[in-house]
Amino acid sequence: MSIALAAIGLSVLMHVSWNLLARHTDPRSNFLWWGVAGHLVLLGPWSLWRLAQDAQWSTTLVAAMVVTGVANALYFTGLRGAYRRAPVALVYPIARSSPLLIALWSVLFFGESLSALGWTGILVSVVGLVWLGWTAREGEPRHALPWAALAALCTSIYSLSDKVAVAYLPTFGSQLGMVSACFLFSLTALSLANLRESGSIVPAVRPRWRSVAAGGVFVGTSYALVIHAMQYLPAAYVVTFTNAGLVLATLLGIFAFGERAHWRTRLAAVTVITAGIVCVGLAR
Repeated sequence: MSIALAAIGLSVLMHVSWNLLARHTDPRSNFLWWGVAGHLVLLGPWSLWRLAQDAQWSTTLVAAMVVTGVANALYFTGLRGAYRRAPVALVYPIARSSPLLIALWSVLFFGESLSALGWTGILVSVVGLVWLGWTAREGEPRHALPWAALAALCTSIYSLSDKVAVAYLPTFGSQLGMVSACFLFSLTALSLANLRESGSIVPAVRPRWRSVAAGGVFVGTSYALVIHAMQYLPAAYVVTFTNAGLVLATLLGIFAFGERAHWRTRLAAVTVITAGIVCVGLAR
């Protein structure tokens, strides 16, 4: 349990860091593309080698990796489509509302059992996430919501295939290698979207190289840490715990960056999310 919480805590800090980088980058740069590409350049060669060497290869592992790769590609496609129609503050909390779906799939297809307090915590945190997202009803929320819902659905799918795969990935290097392999699917999807919209695979605007390097290290490593934690906890609990990142990012936005729009409502929403996370923690 302590190893899982340490991995989740480090993942949350990395996740918040790269999201703050994306937030302060020119929207035309498509930071998601640069983050995924940066990961593959900086960590891909070593991690893919560790995957090849350390993984306990089987048809189950290969199938799980393919499912995760396709779901990841669709997740990034949904996230990108939603971001083009509504602000991050609306889209991302909705996209992170997947723990309830993950819990349902876990019970229906994998025979996992969650305690009543665990279910309560997941439900409460999802209510808080939807409330937080609804405080930023700008842009075209009606058109953005289907894309955000696609991202949430895909998160629930790849979280469960990650849970299956981690049983065959005994080292952190092999877990990071799985992320790299699946990011090949994601980069392909994001590149095709760029090509369709602008005629070029590479975004027209490049962020500062320091941002690309930091994003590249954080975006994949934070994901691999979540997979690592799934060795010790149910997938629905792990993803619920990672939503602490949204709580931290919201608090930083209000108190460090002076984002005062609807701040009282946002503060109430993150309090609800935190209550849900605490319930899940007590359920263990």
